[in-house]
Amino acid sequence: MTSAVDLSAMARPTGRAARFGWALADAWTMTRRELAHWARQPVQLVVGLAFPVLMLVMFAYFIGGGMHVAGGGDYKEFLFPGMLALTMAFGLEATMVSLTADLNKGVVDRFRAMPMSRSAVLVGRCAADMIESLVSLLILLGAGLLMGWRWHGGFGAGVAAIGLLLLLRFAMLWMGIYLGMAAGKPELVQTVQILVWPIGFLSNAFTSTDTMPAWLGAIAEWNPMSATATAVRDLFNNPGWDSDAWASDHAGLLAVAWPLVLVAVFFPLAVRRYQRLSG
Repeated sequence: MTSAVDLSAMARPTGRAARFGWALADAWTMTRRELAHWARQPVQLVVGLAFPVLMLVMFAYFIGGGMHVAGGGDYKEFLFPGMLALTMAFGLEATMVSLTADLNKGVVDRFRAMPMSRSAVLVGRCAADMIESLVSLLILLGAGLLMGWRWHGGFGAGVAAIGLLLLLRFAMLWMGIYLGMAAGKPELVQTVQILVWPIGFLSNAFTSTDTMPAWLGAIAEWNPMSATATAVRDLFNNPGWDSDAWASDHAGLLAVAWPLVLVAVFFPLAVRRYQRLSG
């Protein structure tokens, strides 16, 4: 005689500490799954890592010759922190595409049928994307150094700048997770991607907001990417344009506050959406 086995109840620990360790182990398994895609799809990885470098080269050498920074500063040193912030923000596109692909292939459905922590899929996605973003950030830093960019602050200021960039990426990651699940289909993801680019360029990443119409410049000043770019410029002691706007004077505060607000909004939305998928 045979009997049905409830896989969802197998090997589940009962103590709080044991459950936490079980959830961490499952999350690490999911992280390794995502990282294994790097070895299987090296072309996609190389293109993803090279694209920010190509953008930096294009703006620094094709457009930068006609740009002038207040005080006679080097435009590459003004541009580079903006490109770092833009790269971290645009990382949400990769998150959306990968998550939507898993949803459409039924991968998430297979995982939720297994005796594993429900949080593992999202935590694993988050960890893998943050690792990939750190690698991308380091490559971009290396490219900037080769192109002549330098930071003029101390080691601690440099670490703080990288921390602000990763904080922005963490916030955009949860936005990408939610938008990816909300879109559901690759066609809708492409629509969201089209909207992301204008928002990204509506910032002080490439030029001063003083060159924009007053109403547009005010919007750009309050863009989370502008706050991070300005704060990173300050920490790297790179040149920038002076501005009397409150957002510019308090860029460091906003570079922390904006990501925290975005996480506070999109983290619960993403978790709730995922719970409905797993219901």
